[in-house]
Amino acid sequence: GRMKPVIVVHGGAGRIFKEREEGSRAGVVRAALQGYGILKQGGTALDAVEEAVRLMEDDPHFNAGCGSVLNEKGEVEMDAIIMDGKNLDSGAVSAVKCIANPIKLARLVMEKTKHMLLTDHGAHLFAQAMGIPETPVEKLITERSQERWKKNLEPDSNPEEFQKDLGTVGAVAVDSEGNVACATSTGGLSNKLIGRVGDTACIGSGGYADNCSGATSTTGHGESIMKVVLARLILYHMEQGMSPEMAADTALDYMKTRVGGLGGVVVVNKSGEWAARFSTKQMAWATVKDEQLHYGISAGERHTISVNEALASQSEEF
Repeated sequence: GRMKPVIVVHGGAGRIFKEREEGSRAGVVRAALQGYGILKQGGTALDAVEEAVRLMEDDPHFNAGCGSVLNEKGEVEMDAIIMDGKNLDSGAVSAVKCIANPIKLARLVMEKTKHMLLTDHGAHLFAQAMGIPETPVEKLITERSQERWKKNLEPDSNPEEFQKDLGTVGAVAVDSEGNVACATSTGGLSNKLIGRVGDTACIGSGGYADNCSGATSTTGHGESIMKVVLARLILYHMEQGMSPEMAADTALDYMKTRVGGLGGVVVVNKSGEWAARFSTKQMAWATVKDEQLHYGISAGERHTISVNEALASQSEEF
């Protein structure tokens, strides 16, 4: 291969509360470094994005896997998607419960079935058939999710207010062979209706990957993202010759003016240029390219350190 590998990850766009900033930053950095490690050893973009997302699903700072927000009935229902830019193969699951890593199940849907999306009970049966252990639901529910759910049930509460910190997690990558991939996973919207599925599980909305142009993973208000098919829209702009940053900004701007929706995206094009852009207050993101790690949370914030330095200080805090 001759491409220099690149990975970009996000931990969700929205409003990140002060006391969670540190953990969110550390979480996306860890995911980016781990994914890059796979790419550096000649691994595939597909494996890198899956692994990066799996790490964030296991991190209670994010609204995916363990730490997912609860629906109106106080349950966890998760959505995830993965896509291979080489042949446009994709796998997704929606409204899945009692599974630690929906992204792994999405990958299995892509590779072990002729289908692209399995939902709810069917996804559950498929997980059993694939030998994926059931995770007791208590293990996925954090104290924070529980508290927030209760708060949102109070008569004078406004769940919409809380839905501003929307923590989907996602990753995009290009590997040394020049293949691109994307992966996205989420617990959805706090106090959502049972059975609500957002953009994450929908190809072209929650993510899209095509070797001919690039890959993107999205986060933000799911219904708005679906209305403009945000991920595919960004790739369309890149096909028209825009840089990843320009394509991301143009699409996010359109979503804001056309349907009043806010969100964020990570993007990589086929030549390895990348972008992490958002119209919300914040979005935790990190990227590794050319042995340099870049990361940030707020608009205009960008820290850069060498990968070696980052790995050396992994045990400490960022």
